Amino acid sequence: MSQRVLFEPSIEIVGLPTVQVRPCTYASAKRCFDFLFALVLLFLLFPLFLAITLAIALTSKGPILYRSERIGVGGGPFQFLKFRSMYVDADRRLTELLEQNEKDGPIFKMKRDPRVTPVGRFLRRYSLDELPQLINVLRGDMSIVGPRPPIRREVEQYDEYALQRLTVKPGITCYWQIMGRSELTFEQWMDLDHRYLQDMSFWTDLMILCRTPSAIVRGEGAY
Repeated sequence: MSQRVLFEPSIEIVGLPTVQVRPCTYASAKRCFDFLFALVLLFLLFPLFLAITLAIALTSKGPILYRSERIGVGGGPFQFLKFRSMYVDADRRLTELLEQNEKDGPIFKMKRDPRVTPVGRFLRRYSLDELPQLINVLRGDMSIVGPRPPIRREVEQYDEYALQRLTVKPGITCYWQIMGRSELTFEQWMDLDHRYLQDMSFWTDLMILCRTPSAIVRGEGAY
């Protein structure tokens, strides 16, 4: 029977809870799996990385990778990597689009976001823009499976219930990534993340991972 990671509260840093993780079989196995799985995928997908790099470079000005601060386990910040899917002035234009937000809660989403490049729209539909996060997994910032990492502005609006998702390492895929993605409400996202906190095990991670490719191919709720 798989052992579940146990968390206990620690002190607060910058208003966010931190956690202490007790060593256990599941936590050690998860980190080992994450590292090896990410390393193998990076090797196998190297030609795809090159193709995406060329597509971005030839169709819009700006860096190939988009780096932003995200909040990880215990409220600690880290540099989050994605293939750039927006024009370089996207962050500046966000304030102009806030009134057109199509999501509830602290999340901003638009199905027809004018900041997204044509290549970026394709990358987002099939989650190809997320591939550089395999590097975050190698670094130990993220896991393959876990709640998606939020930005600081979102976390500052979290209530106590939402903050609980920061007690585990963020991941590339999770329950709501395979159950509707952006078609779900913010409350549904939080409920599914709490379900993951309760279900955490090797078999839960394997189930989510196995269902992720079909969710990506369908492209439902991806924008």
